[in-house]
Amino acid sequence: MPADDRAPRKTPSKSVTRTLAKDAEAVKDAKPAKAVTPAKAGKPAKAAKAAKAPAKRALNANAKGNANSNADPNVQPERTVSASAPAPHSEAAEMVARCHWCGDIPEYQRYHDDEWGFPVDDDRRLFEKICLEGFQSGLSWITILRKREAFRRAFANFDARKVARFDERDIERLLADAGIVRHRGKIEAVINNAQRLLELLETEHSLAAFLWRYEPDPKTRPRKLTREVLRTMAISPESTALSKELKKRGWKFVGPTTMYALMQAMGLVNDHQDGCAARARALKARADFKVPV
Repeated sequence: MPADDRAPRKTPSKSVTRTLAKDAEAVKDAKPAKAVTPAKAGKPAKAAKAAKAPAKRALNANAKGNANSNADPNVQPERTVSASAPAPHSEAAEMVARCHWCGDIPEYQRYHDDEWGFPVDDDRRLFEKICLEGFQSGLSWITILRKREAFRRAFANFDARKVARFDERDIERLLADAGIVRHRGKIEAVINNAQRLLELLETEHSLAAFLWRYEPDPKTRPRKLTREVLRTMAISPESTALSKELKKRGWKFVGPTTMYALMQAMGLVNDHQDGCAARARALKARADFKVPV
């Protein structure tokens, strides 16, 4: 907030008060004048009192920001919020109902409400999540989220069999694509990981079945998930073990922190904090979910 917006308001000076009084008297005098009899003119105290009244009302109106209601109590104050607009109470409740990291960013809110923390067993979606979490390394997630459709177009909708065949010409094409993150190392990692995925599928039933083996025991999870607790959970024993195994198989950009972000995104862990409206829905989705084998 700008510093001048936070400055305390000053009380009107005496000179301002006198000016307001004169202005109010001038307005009064502008009405059709009546002849002043000597008797009425001879009552200065009453005239002074009448002059002070509009000035006092003007000062009160300035302090409260509602001159109309003070000028005429029979006039209803103008409504500044339409009947269809959400009340401030509901807006505050909406903010409390989500995890703190959503803020007021619509893309974050939709992702949080519909995807993050909900179990996934589709191999294409899981491969996409691994790739995008790798691209996010060193960047903010909102940057990746806003480019997700461009990433899908650039990488053949993350069809691992197609991406595995990308060659140097494709790399050059991707490096010229302003819609994605143009990082050669990360682009080459996606192609490499697509090839490693095809190798993994020679011995594993699916990528989903492989990843879901790293779901942590619920007993090892924190009993209460607050914002402060979540800040300490950038990695876990399971994300470290998953990272180690993938690296052994030749995967790239799959460090423990990146793998924990993947686990959060695909529902291997439910890190919706206590009080978040999506937490109960994610728990129910996990209870109804059949773990792939």
